[in-house]
Amino acid sequence: MNQQSGIFITVEGSDGAGKGSNIEFIRDWFESRSRAVVLTREPGGTLLGENIRDLLLSKNSAPVSPMAELLLMFAARSQHIEEVIQPAVSEGRVVISDRFTDASFAYQGGGRGLTLTKIEQLKTLVQAELQPDLTLLLDVSVNVGLSRVVNRGESDRFDAETIDFKTRVRESYLQLAKNEPDRIVNINADRTLASVQQEIKIVLEARFSDAISST
Repeated sequence: MNQQSGIFITVEGSDGAGKGSNIEFIRDWFESRSRAVVLTREPGGTLLGENIRDLLLSKNSAPVSPMAELLLMFAARSQHIEEVIQPAVSEGRVVISDRFTDASFAYQGGGRGLTLTKIEQLKTLVQAELQPDLTLLLDVSVNVGLSRVVNRGESDRFDAETIDFKTRVRESYLQLAKNEPDRIVNINADRTLASVQQEIKIVLEARFSDAISST
């Protein structure tokens, strides 16, 4: 078993923030330093999670109530933690997840209007002591995010939500970053990919270079 300390990083942001390209950049940064990396996503990451993802994101699926949506997200997350995240971190790997619990606060809390208390209760039940070592919030303005989604030519049930919904999601993400500045780093994702990745590199070097070089 790898005796290095595992690292858990989450990447958050509204649709069109560029999470996919930047997650690949983060993976390459760690792999160039000889760290084993696991890429995963929410909802998803496991067979159960991917089935739930298909159910929740399909525009052709039956209507889902906000509470049912929240519970399905946490069901997928519970399986994700037990099957993927916790084992990989315990083995000393770097886990990079495209979204995690912050997304529930932003989408089901801010977007759907569910109370934060209910989400906190589920977080405690499912997550226990597990917490990301770093969360990168790729903050994209609503109009820029929308244009990028249109340009990529594919959309899901959340992409089809109203401007007001997307605005509430973004505002919720920004509030989370204000509440937890030590964990969540807010990065302006309206800029070019090169500019965003330069800032991500600075954050990674500041947070992890010493820990990696000492292992």
